[in-house]
Amino acid sequence: MIEITSHRQGAILNRNHGEETQNSLKVTIGGISESGRPVKVNGVPAIMDGRHFSAEIELTQKINAVTASVMTPYGVYSQELTLVWDKQSFRRFGAGIDDHIFVFTELARQRPKHAFDHFYLAGLKKIHDESGLKVVLNCFYRNDHDQDGFLLKEMPDIWKAEFQDNSDWLRFSFHSYSEFPDRPYLEASAEEIGRDYDLIRDEIIRFAGEECFIVPQTIHWGNIHPAAAAEIIRRGTRCYNSSFRPKVMGGPSLADRMKGGNMAQVQQRSLSGEDKAASTDGLKMHYEFPEEVDYLKSRYAYYDPSLKICFLGHCGITCNLVPVAEIPKRFEKIMANVTRYGVEAVKFGSHEQYTFPDYPNYLPDHFERIALTSRLFRENGFQPVFFNEGLLGNRSWD
Repeated sequence: MIEITSHRQGAILNRNHGEETQNSLKVTIGGISESGRPVKVNGVPAIMDGRHFSAEIELTQKINAVTASVMTPYGVYSQELTLVWDKQSFRRFGAGIDDHIFVFTELARQRPKHAFDHFYLAGLKKIHDESGLKVVLNCFYRNDHDQDGFLLKEMPDIWKAEFQDNSDWLRFSFHSYSEFPDRPYLEASAEEIGRDYDLIRDEIIRFAGEECFIVPQTIHWGNIHPAAAAEIIRRGTRCYNSSFRPKVMGGPSLADRMKGGNMAQVQQRSLSGEDKAASTDGLKMHYEFPEEVDYLKSRYAYYDPSLKICFLGHCGITCNLVPVAEIPKRFEKIMANVTRYGVEAVKFGSHEQYTFPDYPNYLPDHFERIALTSRLFRENGFQPVFFNEGLLGNRSWD
């Protein structure tokens, strides 16, 4: 009988979407009244144009309930949406790099005088110094590629002060016990993921300090059981990549990663989308959620009021899958969405192992890809943030 069509459930709105003051964000809510009868939005009489309605309302809280209602001879019909006010918003970007264990293995065995003497941390710090990059390193406990099975507990704590000194831009988080098997928490209990979470968190705090740990934004392969999802929410996760549900993933297959695939072919499959495409409309109905997928591809985030967390879409730049020459093209698409939809919060990512020469799928220009992506964000007015702090890195409501 009535439908709000101007905004999606959980839409995150900022200064680009209305008139902002210190106390409110004034936005226009619109939709369709099937009967054509007058509509009120949060008690405000709407302007009617046939069956279409629109009304200006003010969002005054971080989380706002918006109700459109219409009185008919059969009773009052209404729809309620939750809208989020991203107060005093600004353009910002977050970065996360998955699968960290190689750097800890080498630090433990090489024992350099300074942790940032190691090429990997030195490379990240160089990017930070040049473009302000803030990055979360998502960590494993066991190195499945090491013949001795290196464990994170072997990582020395002799560089703890160094990590603490760099905690303003470098954080560590839980990712998974180890790289294999893929999708390790798809059938996990809360106790199982909690055990691994504690194991890795406690080691990070031991060798890097509590200020260097941040709650996870993505678990290995993203796909997790409802009990596992509930557990990481209970532990403080406030934003998560894409969704919790099992989904089709792209990127190198397990066989390619184990044997060392042709990365040019892997990248081409990724760029074309064929590595994760549902080939028919029938398959798409089973493996995709079109409205949600399309929304996250263009707006990059929405809030789920039932779970009280934000879900994040990917901007299209996973550095180990996108060649240097392609990154500016991908960034043009990002900026088109930023301009069209008023987006202010965008993330990108990559994976640690592609930086290491001994890895079968080593990419010599991996750091160049990360540096270029970070630089493009800064050149377009984006500030680096940690997305699990505040509202997608915006601390205005704290």
